Amino acid sequence: MPQLTWIEREDAEVSELVEMVERGEIDFTMIDSNEFEALAGFYPNVAAAFDMGQPQELAWAFARYSDNSLIQEARNFFQLMKESGLLSQLEERYYGHLSHIDNVGTLTFLRQADERLEKYQDLFTSTAEEHDLDWRLLAAIGYQESHWRPKAKSRTGVRGLMMLTRTTAKEMGVTNRLDPTQSIKGGSAYFAKLKKRFDHIAEPDRTWIALAAYNVGPGHVRDAQKITEMQGGDPHRWMDLKERLPLLAQKKWHKKTQYGYARGHEPVTYVQNIRRFYDLLVWRDQPEPSYTMAESGSLFTASNYKTIKPLTEVN
Repeated sequence: MPQLTWIEREDAEVSELVEMVERGEIDFTMIDSNEFEALAGFYPNVAAAFDMGQPQELAWAFARYSDNSLIQEARNFFQLMKESGLLSQLEERYYGHLSHIDNVGTLTFLRQADERLEKYQDLFTSTAEEHDLDWRLLAAIGYQESHWRPKAKSRTGVRGLMMLTRTTAKEMGVTNRLDPTQSIKGGSAYFAKLKKRFDHIAEPDRTWIALAAYNVGPGHVRDAQKITEMQGGDPHRWMDLKERLPLLAQKKWHKKTQYGYARGHEPVTYVQNIRRFYDLLVWRDQPEPSYTMAESGSLFTASNYKTIKPLTEVN
């Protein structure tokens, strides 16, 4: 390992230090691996250079008292989180989609957001307000579908910025799928309609499951939910459902369903990509993350430290 010298900063958040590396203002910084995993997608020109030691476990520390009731309550809490699946669900919520878009994909997305999104942003915003949705989620759907290209067409015949089928377009009153206004309004109304079908499911799982239905159809999603139940999972949790959707491509399983065969891995990728694009749009609106995963002060307090440098300097 090379001999390095560094300065500890108590006046800067971790995200600020990563951004300084991105901009070339500093050569490198050391960052906890968990924080880097959460932040790396927002800074596509930064990459890990090497680890600073062996992985370590994170731990909670309590003051030494004769009364251990607080420690016992903490143990009970974590035991409950593990047994109920809530801990795994939180991991899925905040980390499950982060690896689906690589640095090149992030750079392409941000470039096309600068070049294309402005033309449609007001339309996404006004349409989102009509349906009580986040415009950035609708915009993320539009990017996943067509890269915001109003004349996009797939080999299966879906067309337009929101890539509507003929059937969906007719259902939503869209007469010209290549008209971006009609496409955004029609696609958004259809997504809002799908969300209402799953209004018995808590957020954010409701949104993610509705996104899967937008891609593969609500019938196939219901089939996957039935398979999830058959296997003892929770059909209302995306974490469980995304493990069963790919089974729709297996005869052993799809022969037991109402709607039959589907390329079930595609809606899983579709949802995870949109979640990542949505994160990037939120960050683009508000570059400073809305959460901080470490207190200001020393950076050397967590599991596995990584030295990160500009991507062009990493072999």
